[in-house]
Amino acid sequence: MDWFRAAYDATFLVADQQIYWREVIGNLFGLASALGGLRRKVWAWPVGIVGNILLFTVFMGSWFGDATRADMLGQAGRQIMFIAVSIYGWYRWRQTQRMGGVGTVAVHPRWASWQARVGLVTGMFAGTLLLTPLFRALGSYEPVWADAWIFMGSVLATYGMAKGWVEFWLIWVAVDLVGVPLLFSAGYWATALMYVIYGLFTLFGFFAWWRISRRETAEPDEAAVAGA
Repeated sequence: MDWFRAAYDATFLVADQQIYWREVIGNLFGLASALGGLRRKVWAWPVGIVGNILLFTVFMGSWFGDATRADMLGQAGRQIMFIAVSIYGWYRWRQTQRMGGVGTVAVHPRWASWQARVGLVTGMFAGTLLLTPLFRALGSYEPVWADAWIFMGSVLATYGMAKGWVEFWLIWVAVDLVGVPLLFSAGYWATALMYVIYGLFTLFGFFAWWRISRRETAEPDEAAVAGA
């Protein structure tokens, strides 16, 4: 299995930083998953899972023989969470598609209720407060609250995507604003740069889903008027 170990350990140099190819490839799978989500394609979920598995090995490097960078418990933990929620999202989107027949999109974007919005905001801050001391006790990278914020935001954004809430894109923006400086400071350059791209992409995705939601809401009203 020497070929596997060589591929697993493969790196390239950027300035004075050794970057793992699996970190880059894992993030590219994540970006492809985000693109699939924007286009409301079921394949977005399994593609994302592949990226999650690769990135888990990056952020828990000490488990796999790499002691050159600090472990990022929040980043690693969210990869496990992503896999669990992605299975739910995969199932939910496939059910929607099957109910609509061949050629039907897998999700119909809509705004969350005010109750759900309050739950998202409360969960974001309360979860960060609760997880920060736990991540610190486990030895996560400082500032630990930022790692906890990224973890909670990722949980809520992925759940929101599965539900089809337009607001899930804005949660990703909040994650990226904290994640970029944190990952740069920890030496995860490839992921930090990908977060910059994600940030721009999520803003585009938000407005795209907003327009889709408005269009799909207007279509039944127009049909009702035409049939009157």
